[in-house]
Amino acid sequence: MCGIVGYVGHRSALGVVLGGLRRLEYRGYDSAGVALPDGGELLVERKAGALANLEARLDEIGRDRFTGTSGIGHTRWATHGPPTDRNAHPHRSSDGRLAVVHNGIIENFLELRAELEAQDIWAESDTDTETAAHLVALAYAHGDTAGDLPASVRAVARRLEGAFTLVVTHADEPDRIVAARRNSPLVLGIGDGETFLASDVAAFIEFTRSAVELGQDQVVTITRDGYEVTDFVGEPVAVNPFEVTWDLAAAEKGGHDYFMLKEIEEQPTAIADTLRGHLVDGRIVLDEQRLTDQELRDVDKVFVVACGTAYHSGLLAKYAIEHWTRIPVEIELASEFRYRDPVLDRSTLVVAISQSGETADTLEALRHAKEQKARVLAICNTNGAQIPRESDAVIYTHAGPEIGVAATKTFTAQVAANYLVGLALAQARGTKYPDEVVREFEELEAIPAAVAQVLESLGEARALGQELAPSKAVLFLGRHVGYPVALEGALKLKELAYMHAEAFAAGELKHGPIALIEDGLPVVVVMPSPKGRAVLHSKLLSNIQEIKARGARTVVLAEAGDETVRPFADHLFELPAVPTLLQPLVATIPLQVIAAEIARARGYDVDKPRNLAKSVTVE
Repeated sequence: MCGIVGYVGHRSALGVVLGGLRRLEYRGYDSAGVALPDGGELLVERKAGALANLEARLDEIGRDRFTGTSGIGHTRWATHGPPTDRNAHPHRSSDGRLAVVHNGIIENFLELRAELEAQDIWAESDTDTETAAHLVALAYAHGDTAGDLPASVRAVARRLEGAFTLVVTHADEPDRIVAARRNSPLVLGIGDGETFLASDVAAFIEFTRSAVELGQDQVVTITRDGYEVTDFVGEPVAVNPFEVTWDLAAAEKGGHDYFMLKEIEEQPTAIADTLRGHLVDGRIVLDEQRLTDQELRDVDKVFVVACGTAYHSGLLAKYAIEHWTRIPVEIELASEFRYRDPVLDRSTLVVAISQSGETADTLEALRHAKEQKARVLAICNTNGAQIPRESDAVIYTHAGPEIGVAATKTFTAQVAANYLVGLALAQARGTKYPDEVVREFEELEAIPAAVAQVLESLGEARALGQELAPSKAVLFLGRHVGYPVALEGALKLKELAYMHAEAFAAGELKHGPIALIEDGLPVVVVMPSPKGRAVLHSKLLSNIQEIKARGARTVVLAEAGDETVRPFADHLFELPAVPTLLQPLVATIPLQVIAAEIARARGYDVDKPRNLAKSVTVE
């Protein structure tokens, strides 16, 4: 939800800021803009549309005009006001000497705007952000905070309601930038004679791997010599430095046409890295654990809360945890969780799954759980994000940066992490013997090789994607762990190809969905193993025959050697034989590729689907 970059140092700030925005454009691409103090002035340029539009504007007016060594930039995912030039960030104060970029939503901005209008200060945009620009400028010009930019930002931050990251620059103070953070991501990069601010470390990884986590309700002032962090009332606070473990090459396309294809092919590594180090001396260990073994043993109910693709991974967590531990598991959409008054207590474990670690609904669900005294375990791909910081235990999915907006490698890494949660609970409760835990973990360790095998044979999936591009709709069917795979396949088509796609538990077919079957309609079927789930296999085989008889075009994913499905499959994808619970890790891959290829055949941007942002940091 919006990408932010700030820089103070010895380099040309324009180049640094634009380079950072290119790596953050996945967070929003409705508009982009920059603001640089330069020679006592504040130079601001912004354009609606992709970052390329801004760069074309800069080329038109001449980039050599921008000689300053500090600046801020923004790439926007629109919330308040349409994606137009006047609503693009940065937003300026009425005197034009201060500029603000913002990620999040200021919930009380209408009240604050009315206050400004009473002082004859009128907004030029439809955004909530502009309100903050005017308020900080007023605080800087008058009263106890006059002439003190950090104090002015703190004073305004205390008045704002909602989720926000604000980054402020002023023409009179070209050697420092001030930022405030509440419920929205912001990280510092520490270089040699230069300091960076960004929504994601990808923005500055070209220059430094030394980073600093910023906490909740904190204000940071950066200069080329370092940084100072306080809370919203000005008290100094401790911060947590960390080293970024991946490099610039990991954030580039690596020769692929688009990031999503690169990220699909990185899944064997993402799964292996997520599992690495979690079996020590025959025991499952977590990345961060502030829960005792006794507290894990006391867990008598599990809630999994997540959104979107992470929710589908959570559905698979339910199958694994219940099977291995016999603890009842409920899977909840995070956006609905706290509004239905769930029954939680000290013996409840809430598993919060979020790629970014900043997903607003998931974060609020976590906080609701903590208020009810439940324990919280986070599964997250972002070190230092808010969700893991507020949790009692953490498993990081070491998938590396995922630039494509549609999740691929972070999904399969989340599934692997979910299974680690199940094994950790089984270990603590004694529902599996130590040798059984080791055996299950070793089967997980073999999955990256199986995924690599699937990746080697995706030519047919790409060709099928091209063939299915003219289709108006696609249906997906699955049973048991194949049902969440079907849901994820349908979601990928909606996200990338903007086409109607629906997934059903195959047992529901005759309860209504079969009425949708018509001649030529593509139906994707995720078959269970004929060995591991023989009863379900025979039932799903009957479903395929039923839809085939009504003219459906059947696309079947089945275990290699399953010849019973071949006569009824118009397209058959053979998957490596793996344990039943682990089949989603191989079955998901062809569906990701098919969705991407349909989108590409339709002429859509695979990495940046319309109306979507990588992380949703507002409700």
